[in-house]
Amino acid sequence: MDKIASKFIRNSGSVGGNLMMAQRKHFPSDIATILLSVDTILEIMTGERRLKLTLEEFLGRPPLDSKTVLLSIKIPCWESSRDVSSDACNKLFFETYRAAPRPLGNALPYLNAAFLAQVSLCKNPTGFMLKNCRFAFGAYGTKHSIRVKEVEEFLYGKLLSFGVLYEAIKLLETLVIPEDGTSSPAYRSSLAVGFLFEFLSPLIDSPIDFSDGLVNGFNSTSFSKNSNQQLDLGQIEFPTLLSSSRQVIQLNKEYHPVGEPTIKTGAILQASGEAIYIDDIPSPKDCLYGAFIYSLEPRARVKGIKFNPGSSPKGVIALITSKDIPGLNLGSKIVFGTEPLYADDLTEGVGQRIAFVVADTQKNADIAADLAVVDYDKGNLEPPILSVEEAVERSSFYAPFFYPEQCGDFSKGMAEADHRILNSQIKLGSQYYFYMETQTALAVPDEDNCMVVYSSIQCPEFAHDTIAGCLGVPAHNVRVKTRRLGGGFGGKAVKSIAVASACAVAAYKLNRPVRIYMDRKTDMIMSGGRHPMKITYSVGFKSTGKITALKLDILIDSGMFVDVSPILPDHMLGSLKKYDWGALSFDIKLCKTNLPSRAAMRAPGDVQASYIAEVVIEHIASTLSMDVDSVRNINLHTHNSLDLFFASAAGEPSEYTLPSIWDKLATSSSFYHRTEMVKEFNRCHKWKKRGISRVPIVHEVKMRSTPGKVSILRDGSIVVEVGGIEMGQGLWTKVKQMTAYGLGLVKCSGTQDLLEKVRVIEADTLSVIQGGMTAGSTTSESSCEAVRLCCKVLVERLVPLKQRLMEQIGSLEWETLILEAYRNSVNLSASSLYVPNFSTMHYLNYAAAVSEVEVNLITGETTILQTDIIYDCGESLNPAVDLGQIEGAYVQGIGLCLRNTPQTQMD
Repeated sequence: MDKIASKFIRNSGSVGGNLMMAQRKHFPSDIATILLSVDTILEIMTGERRLKLTLEEFLGRPPLDSKTVLLSIKIPCWESSRDVSSDACNKLFFETYRAAPRPLGNALPYLNAAFLAQVSLCKNPTGFMLKNCRFAFGAYGTKHSIRVKEVEEFLYGKLLSFGVLYEAIKLLETLVIPEDGTSSPAYRSSLAVGFLFEFLSPLIDSPIDFSDGLVNGFNSTSFSKNSNQQLDLGQIEFPTLLSSSRQVIQLNKEYHPVGEPTIKTGAILQASGEAIYIDDIPSPKDCLYGAFIYSLEPRARVKGIKFNPGSSPKGVIALITSKDIPGLNLGSKIVFGTEPLYADDLTEGVGQRIAFVVADTQKNADIAADLAVVDYDKGNLEPPILSVEEAVERSSFYAPFFYPEQCGDFSKGMAEADHRILNSQIKLGSQYYFYMETQTALAVPDEDNCMVVYSSIQCPEFAHDTIAGCLGVPAHNVRVKTRRLGGGFGGKAVKSIAVASACAVAAYKLNRPVRIYMDRKTDMIMSGGRHPMKITYSVGFKSTGKITALKLDILIDSGMFVDVSPILPDHMLGSLKKYDWGALSFDIKLCKTNLPSRAAMRAPGDVQASYIAEVVIEHIASTLSMDVDSVRNINLHTHNSLDLFFASAAGEPSEYTLPSIWDKLATSSSFYHRTEMVKEFNRCHKWKKRGISRVPIVHEVKMRSTPGKVSILRDGSIVVEVGGIEMGQGLWTKVKQMTAYGLGLVKCSGTQDLLEKVRVIEADTLSVIQGGMTAGSTTSESSCEAVRLCCKVLVERLVPLKQRLMEQIGSLEWETLILEAYRNSVNLSASSLYVPNFSTMHYLNYAAAVSEVEVNLITGETTILQTDIIYDCGESLNPAVDLGQIEGAYVQGIGLCLRNTPQTQMD
């Protein structure tokens, strides 16, 4: 029961409500499956009639109407017994099973099961005999939970053996069959087999000493002794515990308060619910609400839009299309290209915006959008491109923004190889952002043909330019404000521009405020997510495991519009080059398809490339029957090879810290000792296996220009503006620390406590221009440098005044200095634009991690037992914030590799 929903939902809901949802809505109920296995009886009232039904009958009836009331639930009493005539001992065994994308929390199951069995054991046993059994399965792609009575009848009265179990499993495979359209059907069927095997196999040839009573969760030590009577830890199910963690950081107080683990700015406001996000801004007077109508066809002409016949959507004010845009039809305008706000006549893919419904409430707008029917015409159109293979056949590509150079001589490297792997393939899926705050914006018309837009966006500057183009007004008529984001991960970079623009166009046309808060389904369909890829690789290597050459042909599904796809080749090569491949040849194609356009997502291209590199390494180790860690070791860069692959970004030899990190991690994680323990575990366990690996990371950092502005107010408090956007990564926190340090160089009384006097305010595109895009894990760093430059200017202005005052009065307080500066008309506001020079524009970050995992071979369940990470971030601006970023990225990486592949309908 602890695995069903969350504690909050379990405390708020009821068993009866859950069963009624299962009956009426075909909800995949875990509770229904559990109760079905114990012959539960229900009493319902329909009109004036009372009916007693078995749960099986209840679930099998047509959906009950809203006037039917569930009165009671009765679970029969099941007891163990002893047959005096045969001197047999009958015991009851009961177990429940559940497999879901996430083991705990709000994740619907792939399959659930509940088993009850009455087992008979004679005085001189030759085995166990099943008397009564109840096997219930649910949530596998059927309307409701079922009992597999054919299997129950087959096993009744039989002496358990592996032969009998095998026949029961074959029979079960013909009964638990997901309906057409169910995701992962083969996996769900295999789970049913695995759960039944896991329940019954301990009863076969096992030396068990029965205790009295019902055995609940019987898969314990009494069932888990091997032939040597040693405890089989692989069969023990430990209770789920909260994860523990330990962080080790190196503090540097030289630049106080920079480098100190201060609490993240806004953390208390966020935890208490007081932090203001876009949707928390009170709606202005006469505010309207919008929702997108998007294409359900990958390629078609739009002939018209109407609402579902028989439906009358409430509160609809207007339907905005491309014809209502006063200026250019722009959904985004960035350096890589443009994207239309709405399809004109032809939709390029599923999820493309067609129109914007405006209504009096968000609920009414969402309902109206769902009721909209788009009239499509597919006549005389080329068929859509729905895969990267089709894109190659039809030469449908985007041009990369920057294409990296090849490294070394591939042909020579392959000729030197002792072994070769040719044309092996990898396929990588997408990943959705799952930010807590979906796409949202509020547009408010202002005086003199102006527009103020509040947007949850990573790049207000680009939204500003796009909105001005859409409205056909000068840029100074538009103001975009962003205080904070409820998560971004790249999904609120380019994708948020169209959301803000749609609200602005509607507000401009109707001369009323318009806002939107996207529902999660629409957000998932339109956001695109991470780029799927198909990779074909050929690699040559020596018998020692040393790689001599690697060739990669990479097809990237970029979708229907370019977005930021052109950056991917350069990003991918930065991560691919973490190993010395000898020679590295590649052909990376950005495929234009009629699928949703893909966007940046946390380390776009970098994380896929790192995965590709590890797949190649693992393949080589498997081919040579070598330990994979030895193959990684032998192919780590020397500084000479690093310089060959990364050129100027490699830095000095002393800056190449990966070898020392690699060795330090092996010691701190007890890597070699744990490797031997893993081998021993796998030798002793048949159905659970463990693995451990050590993986390096080389990340090429690319700095961008960033603006900043620092102003000191009359009372000595400080207000700061930067181009970077706070989206949970702690940018404001680091900026505050840098401001306190930079102004503290004035060195008068009170400057050591400046941190509490600093406030960072929302980004405003008419106050600080050239803000660019907050992305690439570098904007906190560049924003701090922009602020430091501002503080340097202010200190230079204040120091002469401070010296004069100290000659007159001696000791000087910060507040006194600032007040005198105001009286002497010292300019106490400074702006800057940090532009990285060539030597600091590119550099390399290094890290390594060890992870140990356990896999249940019966169910496929994966448990991460321990992960150790060492990351060289140089001098951390705030170790507490950086630790949060590292841990968050690690968890999101787990999601990419194990859990977050979006499911799509075949049509």
